[in-house]
Amino acid sequence: MQRKKAEIMDEGAMRRALTRIAYQIIERNHGAKDVLLAGVRTRGLPLADRIADKIGEVEGFRPPVIALDISSLRDDVPRDSRAPISFPDLPGLENSTVILVDDVLYTGRTVRAAMDAISQMGRAGRIQLAVMIDRGHRELPIRPDYVGKNLPTAQSERVQVCLHEIDDVDAVRILEEKP
Repeated sequence: MQRKKAEIMDEGAMRRALTRIAYQIIERNHGAKDVLLAGVRTRGLPLADRIADKIGEVEGFRPPVIALDISSLRDDVPRDSRAPISFPDLPGLENSTVILVDDVLYTGRTVRAAMDAISQMGRAGRIQLAVMIDRGHRELPIRPDYVGKNLPTAQSERVQVCLHEIDDVDAVRILEEKP
């Protein structure tokens, strides 16, 4: 059983973090003309949509958003239980900057699987990573390009990103095992 230890971000803090990420994406990529956002299911997809909406407000052009279901590409899932998946062919991928969007960066294994998924679609011009929370404890040499909040945590803690689209509330919480 887990209990809420602390609420780290509320709706306003999350909105500001996503706005900052959107502006950083625009700045780093000299606009959003060649940007494609790839939201990692489940919570990365609504975050990618929100970032794309904010970029659209600023640039007058909303970059496309695709959903990535990488569950069958995870290296911590037994191979015999992985379902075969197919990926859409994305024309112009080689000229695009693909920005992977996820809620929490922890070990890096989800990001590695997401990069494998993009590679199966074609060769992207560049791949960048945007996350709402970077909690540390990496097992792979992966570093985000855009971070909503760095949140050092203990291994025993869990970070929960709640989104209005899924959970009816926007919040980031730290959960701990209940003794």
